[in-house]
Amino acid sequence: MPRCSQPLPCRFFCCAATSAAAGTKKKNVVFLGSPQVAAVVTRPPATKNRGRKPMPSAVAQFALDRGFPGDLIFTPERAGEESFLSDLKEVRPELCITAAYGNVLPQRFLDIPPCGTVNIYPSLLPLYRGAAPVQRALLDGVAETGVSLAYTVRALDAGPVIASEKFPVDDCIKALDLLDILFNIGSKLLLDELLSVLDGSAKQKAKPQDDSKATLAPKMNLDESWLTFDEEAKVLHNKVRAFAGWPRTRAKLQLMNQNGEPDVLDIKVISTKVSTSCNKIGDENQILFSGNSLLVPCSGSTWLEVMELQLPGKKVTTARNFWNGLRGQKLLKST
Repeated sequence: MPRCSQPLPCRFFCCAATSAAAGTKKKNVVFLGSPQVAAVVTRPPATKNRGRKPMPSAVAQFALDRGFPGDLIFTPERAGEESFLSDLKEVRPELCITAAYGNVLPQRFLDIPPCGTVNIYPSLLPLYRGAAPVQRALLDGVAETGVSLAYTVRALDAGPVIASEKFPVDDCIKALDLLDILFNIGSKLLLDELLSVLDGSAKQKAKPQDDSKATLAPKMNLDESWLTFDEEAKVLHNKVRAFAGWPRTRAKLQLMNQNGEPDVLDIKVISTKVSTSCNKIGDENQILFSGNSLLVPCSGSTWLEVMELQLPGKKVTTARNFWNGLRGQKLLKST
């Protein structure tokens, strides 16, 4: 079942009743994940700042701003709530389509649309089943990923695959950008296959997944976001790419003060690359600067170039501006 555990742009669940022709008969389609909708299901309003009134989710606000009827915006805490399921049945969907909905859909939900529920999933299933397929793929440094159009079943992301498309992954792309690309590809796959899903022929051609080849993509957690420079630069660079949306990678550096004592700097590392050549010479823990990047020594005689970073309570800044602000103070990686 599709989940999106981090606060990425795809995290909302919206539900649209639209008409799609299959032959000469129009059928209602409930779309979970699109802003262009006729009925919306999203998260309940949340208070973002202390003392302020609850604010609707981005999807709900998008719908309201475009004149969408407020009584058709549903905000269940869980997709299994009786009142929500009753509302969904009134929409009378023939088909449900999901894209990164953050909760498990119960069987009572799946039983409602006669044409089933189809999921746009950002990996080549059965690879990377779970909450963070794009992030885990980048963390593994894959050279290729893709998107799958699959039927939703009760088992985790395990339904038959209707269609899939591969996508090459370069060594610079970050999680949010890759996620956008994959969902764009997935949307086109959906349009190509929509009529076959509605007329039932997609079920005949859909291929069962090989569970023996399945890999898991568990939720990213905060503890994983720390960079330790006893790993090779490529491993750290992949982590920066994977955690670019949430919570971003963090590192502790040491800034030598005027008394020769280290002050700890807790930074977020925003943009990096692996240095292809570095002829700089310094202490084994000393961070250097060259071109527009901090040069951080890593395991295996590799160097990580940090191009953008963020100090606590500050805006993202370039490595050059950060280095100029040090005024010659020595910078070390934490040991």
